[in-house]
Amino acid sequence: MKTIKTPAAGLLSATLASLLASTALAAPPQAAPAAAEDAALNQRLQQEEARLRPQRAAFAGHFRQAYARYPAIPAGTLEAIAYVQSRWMHLSPEPASEGGSHQHMPRAYGVMGLYHGEGFADQVGEGARLLGVPAARVIADPRTNILAAAALLDREIRASSPLARPANDDIAAALAAYAGFSSGDAPVARSAVMDFAHTSFAYDVLLAQDRGVNDRGIVVPERAVRWEHAFTPAQLIQQKAPFVRLDVEADRVITDQYAIDPVSETLMRTAPAGGDKVQANADVGIMSTDYGPAIWNPAHSSNYTASRSASVSAVTIHTAQGSYSGTISWFKNSSANVSAHYVIRSSDGQVTQMVRNHHTAWHVRSHNSYTLGIEHEGYVNNSSWYTSAMYNSSAALVRSFCSKYSAISCASAYSGPASSGINVLPTSVKIKGHQHYSGQTHTDPGINWNWGSYYNLLNPGSGGTTKVLDSFESSVGHFNTSPAYSGSTTGISSASLAERNCSIRHNGSCSLRVLLKDNTSSSSSWAVRLLSGSGSPSNNTSLSRSNGRVGFWVYSAGSGMSVAVGIDDSDGTERSTSRSLAANTWTWVEWDLTNSGHWNAWVGGNGAITAGSVTLDAIWLYRAQTSYDVNVYIDNVTVKN
Repeated sequence: MKTIKTPAAGLLSATLASLLASTALAAPPQAAPAAAEDAALNQRLQQEEARLRPQRAAFAGHFRQAYARYPAIPAGTLEAIAYVQSRWMHLSPEPASEGGSHQHMPRAYGVMGLYHGEGFADQVGEGARLLGVPAARVIADPRTNILAAAALLDREIRASSPLARPANDDIAAALAAYAGFSSGDAPVARSAVMDFAHTSFAYDVLLAQDRGVNDRGIVVPERAVRWEHAFTPAQLIQQKAPFVRLDVEADRVITDQYAIDPVSETLMRTAPAGGDKVQANADVGIMSTDYGPAIWNPAHSSNYTASRSASVSAVTIHTAQGSYSGTISWFKNSSANVSAHYVIRSSDGQVTQMVRNHHTAWHVRSHNSYTLGIEHEGYVNNSSWYTSAMYNSSAALVRSFCSKYSAISCASAYSGPASSGINVLPTSVKIKGHQHYSGQTHTDPGINWNWGSYYNLLNPGSGGTTKVLDSFESSVGHFNTSPAYSGSTTGISSASLAERNCSIRHNGSCSLRVLLKDNTSSSSSWAVRLLSGSGSPSNNTSLSRSNGRVGFWVYSAGSGMSVAVGIDDSDGTERSTSRSLAANTWTWVEWDLTNSGHWNAWVGGNGAITAGSVTLDAIWLYRAQTSYDVNVYIDNVTVKN
């Protein structure tokens, strides 16, 4: 491990930090300057954030009013639904504001993403009826939109729960019934409501609360979820629910059928019943036969062709213009007349396959016969949907295509600038967006898809010898959970937070601020496992062990801090040796993936990095117990080979 320190910085302030950032410093080799299109994308994202922050700040007051009016709704639930449905953006699905004519599923309206018929439930109309207001007001006014959603959810809670003030994980069935995927006036039968799409919606709402969100003006309060209380074991396996709040060193959950995987920290079946597929819902298998990590959940047979007229030779990247669960539900609707082979969730990169690879999905008109289609949850005009977890998961899926189909080369993927219109590319470009094919009207994945970064994920090593995993210029990146989220963390309170900060930074415009607050009910020293990708290897970028080093810039605004990293290896998780930090100065810390002297065995590990490809599990922060708050800033998490 190598350490490089800058001169002491004195008092921590925005002005002085700005001076520090501009000072010439001894530093490790840096990545090549960002391409012009990457700089343009970052600028667009910053402009988007500036535009949306005032709107998002206003939503908080509307949520408070809704909770006062409907006290049975657990605090944080409405914020989480808004996050799942719209990423806190008031949806007005006209062509000009929603990325052209890309709309092939029922439209959602407002910050709560309420449906208005078109094959799904008329949540707008029913919410308006419950409030006694015109439907147009529910569509146009954010406050009324939130109140309408609250009225609908309150009705489902009262119908399904005997509790006057239920907890968040008491209302999974109510959330599933609320989802709005049914059509017609008849209520969804309670026995059928927890199908896969409805379960996915309820799960995603609870996941947003379990993790908490504090990014770009979106704030979903963190509230722990009792997953085993909300869902069945089979549903938890399907959804890959996180049991990260357990201490993986000390806690064990093992029965005759289930255990916690110590690396992914999700529930797994140890004794499959009736073969190698676990059935949580009647038609949903836990594994796809085409792509092992995917869930198999078939689209309705009227929405695809059960054959191919040409061999597979290209991949089409889509943005769904809707939620993960809504997209899955729509592809299972017999009247949809549309489908894709795969759907990917934004929050954690979960993959659901809905059409077999050797069948023809209906997703790109005259090019259906030879293409594989991937729908990515979200909307083209809101970059908050395009998470590191989704990019990593999508790239892993496409890399599997490149290894399976000789006509598809990952090196032939598009890597140019994103655009918001139709931009037809030659047929030699085998991996490209819907907007890049001839004869199309849809403009996805649109202006916010980072093609350069995606190309590098498809072609590991193509980005040069240095790869920045997280720069924090436009989001918190892989570090999307709080410092206290992991059960392996000790000494700090749940009031601790991790958020993007654009006042203190080493490179670029922003860094990750980690605020550590003492847990006054404990005298334990601080050992903080700040998770990357929520601690799941599938949510993280693959790192090559060969001549590899992982490091980052770190600034401690208090004395006594030290840092380390955790790496998910093939046999478990290894934890690096720790390094003490000087206070009030930027320090570069780095560990050699090939040097066993830099690593200690942690959970299931052997004290050395042995796999050819690994992932970053966490950054560890240590300090003796103190009653003072401590701020730590992290910038440019990097791997070099």
